Amino acid sequence: MAGGSMVNTVGAKDYNGKMTIHVFLTCIVAATGGLIFGYDIGISGGVTSMDSFLKKFFPKVFRQEEAEKSANQYCEFDSPLLQTFTSSLYLAALVSSFFASTVTRKCGRKISMLGGGITFLIGAIVNGFAKNVAMLIIGRILLGFGVGFANQSVPLYLSEMAPAKLRGMLNVAFQLMITIGILAANLINYGTAQIKDGSGWRISLGLAAVPAIIISLGSLLLPDTPNSLIERGHAAKARSMLKKIRGIDDIEDEYNDLVAASEESKLVEHPWSNIFQRKYRPQLTMAFAIPFFQQITGINVIMFYAPVLFKTIGLGDKASLMSSVISGLVNVVATFVSIFSVDKVGRRALFLEGGVQMFICQILIGGLIYKEFGLTGTGDFSKGIATLVLILVCVYVAGFAWSWGPLGWLVPSEIFPLEIRSAGQSITVAVNMLFTFVIGQAFLSMLCHLKFGLFFFFAGWVVIMTIFIYYFLPETKNVPIEEMVLVWKKHWFWGKYISDEDIHIGKNLEMGQARKPKGTT
Repeated sequence: MAGGSMVNTVGAKDYNGKMTIHVFLTCIVAATGGLIFGYDIGISGGVTSMDSFLKKFFPKVFRQEEAEKSANQYCEFDSPLLQTFTSSLYLAALVSSFFASTVTRKCGRKISMLGGGITFLIGAIVNGFAKNVAMLIIGRILLGFGVGFANQSVPLYLSEMAPAKLRGMLNVAFQLMITIGILAANLINYGTAQIKDGSGWRISLGLAAVPAIIISLGSLLLPDTPNSLIERGHAAKARSMLKKIRGIDDIEDEYNDLVAASEESKLVEHPWSNIFQRKYRPQLTMAFAIPFFQQITGINVIMFYAPVLFKTIGLGDKASLMSSVISGLVNVVATFVSIFSVDKVGRRALFLEGGVQMFICQILIGGLIYKEFGLTGTGDFSKGIATLVLILVCVYVAGFAWSWGPLGWLVPSEIFPLEIRSAGQSITVAVNMLFTFVIGQAFLSMLCHLKFGLFFFFAGWVVIMTIFIYYFLPETKNVPIEEMVLVWKKHWFWGKYISDEDIHIGKNLEMGQARKPKGTT
């Protein structure tokens, strides 16, 4: 198989496959950093579908919506200013991720989480008391800085703390928290939309303070990872922490690999320039490609604007918000599929299956919208067709939730060597936020101009990314994080970029000892 895994497990000695209570609790607490990202994704689309919010901040959109009830459904919500409200957060997150890289490397992962939580809390307060669009945008920018720091540090923390055989499951907890945040936001929006005095949007935006407080307090309780402690010169603490999280005293093999990785990282004075060296080409490619592909699946079209989308296809205000709740619930439940399967079936299988599932759903959704609205955008969905679209959206969301959703964060966080890990994760976050911003800023205009073809546009990208995964992503399940270079060395394409002199980890392990899965070459 050309794109198959070259290595299934990299060591004859399995020194880090045990789950301990300490690891489980610290990873769950750290994963709550995903709540702030998920809550914001879910809350934005809900408040932008509330008439009271539109009347106060975007009266032009509200008047356009009222005037065009029977006109072009594709263009009903087309407003650059409304899109800026949603997408400004992601531009701020992009910028902050580069600052977060330095903080994460020099001060530790938990300090980045704390900084992200506090900044997000301030943004939530500003938005909850917003008097004008300027306050809304300022609040969104502060939220974005919080998201940038959390998304940069949390996946790294989880990958470094988790045992190799359980790294996928524990890292996917970050995506699970994102989906729980989305669902909570959808439920809150549904409830606050019923408030008669029109203040529901303030409650929705202000309650973002709750997940911010959770991650802020949680980060104060967390220990730092052994990798980070060694990197910052605390060898004794690192050894003690490694024994604690692995639940055994014999941690010398893993500890020595961490020290070797740290020693190599000290030779790298400028990780931002070194990351472009030839030997890091495989990881750098994935740091750009995977987050780009994750966003171009079209998932944020569904999550940002789900209430607006459902409203556009003929569902009423309450029905559109309830539909968002349903799709949010599917998102949470489907993520558990990834949690329990990612370390068994592997990353590649989930990526490939999810891609096929999302492609089919997008083609069918686009076809149904064309059938009802055609090129003019006029028409009305019957109850049966609207229900079918909702079902297809849920199947699409499920496919994303057990594939590109969690794996888009897991795989980049586990593939970089320590010396460039923080920089690599920052690139991942920056690319993710850049294209989240681009799509968030452009979606409503794209819907207006591309009409039903927008869903075919995203479906085409899903085909491309699925082919990319098949040929170029090796399997990374069960591989100790500091020995990941051996996976790339044995890959049919990426191996040519890595010389034998570039491998300094796991010298006690012969690469020939690695077991190959069935069907590989």
